[in-house]
Amino acid sequence: MSAQIVSVDCPAKTNLTLHVGERHEAWGGRHALDTMYCAVGVYDTVTLEQRADGTGCSLEISGQYLGDLAASSSDMLRNHAMLALFAMAQACGREPDVAVTIEKNIPVGAGLGGGSADAAGTLLGLNALWDLHWPLERLAPIAATLGADMPFCLVGGYAHGSGYGEIVASVAADDPRIAALRADGYDGRVLVGAYRAQLSTPEVYAAFDVLGGDGSPNDLQAAAVSLHPRSGVAIELATAAGATRAFVSGSGPSVCAFVPDDAAARAVERAWLDAQAVDRLFVAQAPVAPIVHALEHRPDGGANGPAASA
Repeated sequence: MSAQIVSVDCPAKTNLTLHVGERHEAWGGRHALDTMYCAVGVYDTVTLEQRADGTGCSLEISGQYLGDLAASSSDMLRNHAMLALFAMAQACGREPDVAVTIEKNIPVGAGLGGGSADAAGTLLGLNALWDLHWPLERLAPIAATLGADMPFCLVGGYAHGSGYGEIVASVAADDPRIAALRADGYDGRVLVGAYRAQLSTPEVYAAFDVLGGDGSPNDLQAAAVSLHPRSGVAIELATAAGATRAFVSGSGPSVCAFVPDDAAARAVERAWLDAQAVDRLFVAQAPVAPIVHALEHRPDGGANGPAASA
C-alpha cells in the first residue's frame, strides 16, 4: 500500500482479567501483570499525511472531553502518537515529516488505552504510508518501548499479556480461555460508561499497594473505586439491571458492562443515565481490530481542533 494519506481507526482496550504481581526494579518499579486484553469498538481515528522533506511534523487533535490533552509546541512532543512517529522514523531511518491528525472518541485518562491506541494507530499508519510492509512482529518491539499495552493495540482482538503487560500473545476467539470467559459472562455487546474525571495510573497503583484487590477479576478495581466512587455505583447498577459482567476497565475510572440482549442493554443504559452514574455512554462490539485505510486525499475539512507543529 502506498499513499500520501493513511487513516487508521484505533479501538479502545479493556482488561477482562487483570492480576497484579510484585514490583520489579528492573522494570522501573512496574508491577508484574497477567491480563487478558480485549479490544472494544470505541475508536480514535489517526490520520497521517506525508509532508515535504524538511518541513517537520505537526499535530492536530479534535474531539469532546479532551481532558488534559494539549497541542502546544512543547506538549505535542509528549503525545503518544508523536512519540510513535519519532520512534518509527528512527527505526526505519526516515525523517518524521508527517502531519498527524487525531479525532478523539476514546475518553482520556479512562483506563481504555486511548493514548496507546493512538500510538499503535500511528505505527500501523506509518507502516502503510512509508510502504514498509513490516510484519507485526517487527512493529511490536517498537510499540513496547512506548508503553505496556501498546503491542496489544497493534493487533486488537483478544490477547494474553504478561511481563509488565508488554509481552503480548494473541488469543483466538475459539481458544478455551475465551470460551471460559464467555461462559462467565464476558460475552455479547459492551456498554462503556466514561467520565469527565480522569485517574492517573500511578495514583491507582499507589492505592493498590495500600488496599490490595477485592477479589474481583481486576485487581485494580478496589483502588480505582476508592479514588472514583461513581465507578462502583455504575458497577452495582449495571449488575442489578441485567449485565452479565460489570467492571472497572484497567486502571479506571471507566466501567464496562457486558449485556446479553437488547433488553439488558436498555436497562443498563437507563439505570446509568437516571442515576447520573456515568457522564458518557457508548454501546460497542467486542472484540474488534484496528482498521487501516489508504486515502487519495485529505478527508473533507480534515480534523478541527488545537494544532501544533515542530
